[in-house]
Amino acid sequence: KERDVVGIVKVIKSYHPDPTDKTNRFGMVRVSQYKSLKKRVNLDQIKNDTRLKHLALVRQSRLSVMPIDKKSWTIICNLGGIK
Repeated sequence: KERDVVGIVKVIKSYHPDPTDKTNRFGMVRVSQYKSLKKRVNLDQIKNDTRLKHLALVRQSRLSVMPIDKKSWTIICNLGGIK
């Protein structure tokens, strides 16, 4: 099971209930591809980078969409080969 950051997406529909979840516990956002990274950034790289230890992704690795601060964004983009 791959857990890599492979690109940047744009949110095209904000949070709404997941229509496939009969329990009504889960929600979703709709996204579209914006830009691919030149190099994949895997979860281990992120977890092992002390500059990124504060990210929710490090504590809860199943996240696919999360807020990120500008400094962390720049670090991950640089790891992925884009400026």
